[in-house]
Amino acid sequence: MTEPRTQGYVDVNGVHMYYEVYGEGSPLVLLHGGIMTIDLNFASLIPPLATRHTVIAVEMQGHGRTADTGRAITPAALASDVVGLLDHLGIERAHVLGHSLGGAVALELAVSHPDRVRSVVPMSISVRPDGTHQEITDPTRQATSTRMPTPQDFAEMTEAYKRLSPHPEHFDDFLAMLSGVASQLEGWSDAQLAGVAAPTMLMIGDNDFTTVEHAALMLRLIPGSQLAVLPGTTHMTFTRRAELVLPILAGFLD
Repeated sequence: MTEPRTQGYVDVNGVHMYYEVYGEGSPLVLLHGGIMTIDLNFASLIPPLATRHTVIAVEMQGHGRTADTGRAITPAALASDVVGLLDHLGIERAHVLGHSLGGAVALELAVSHPDRVRSVVPMSISVRPDGTHQEITDPTRQATSTRMPTPQDFAEMTEAYKRLSPHPEHFDDFLAMLSGVASQLEGWSDAQLAGVAAPTMLMIGDNDFTTVEHAALMLRLIPGSQLAVLPGTTHMTFTRRAELVLPILAGFLD
């Protein structure tokens, strides 16, 4: 993977948050999913994106090199951290692309910090608790589901956490805590979604956690939004499908 031209930490809202900067061009913030890292989520996307954008990749609270602080992990809190990073870097407005938890943070930025976003690309998200397939929240169905992370996925997430985290011994506790966070996300009201003014590209996989029917609902609720459904794509393979994702982004960003 391409080496960052800048990397470091910013102290914002009590979080010592790690970030990397690549390339040149209009600013594009990348926000990873739960239990993921910059590399695990975006290794195949950063090099081509950095030919057109100043790519700012973040490791959010408790993830990768960024220590957990005990603060509740919510889209609102994490979005506030991203605003603090943009302030630190002197960036007024940026495109924001996020996957899963990072996608929820991207949409929260569009809802609550509209003056800081140029466009948003929420990947693999839902805006209602009932927007996901039943097996995602039903442990009795997960063993036979084709949508869940594979043993290899879990092995990679575990290895990255233990290698990068300032508190590597907390993996099991952090995983359990994030699972609880995911189950408690309420989403956004129709009025909040109707107020999103930033150009929005919704993206899901056809075998994602989110149902295609729910993606169609999001498309209707967010004015002027667009929707891309990637074929043959699960939640965990989504950002690895560079051959599908990159042409869509090239036509949407800037």
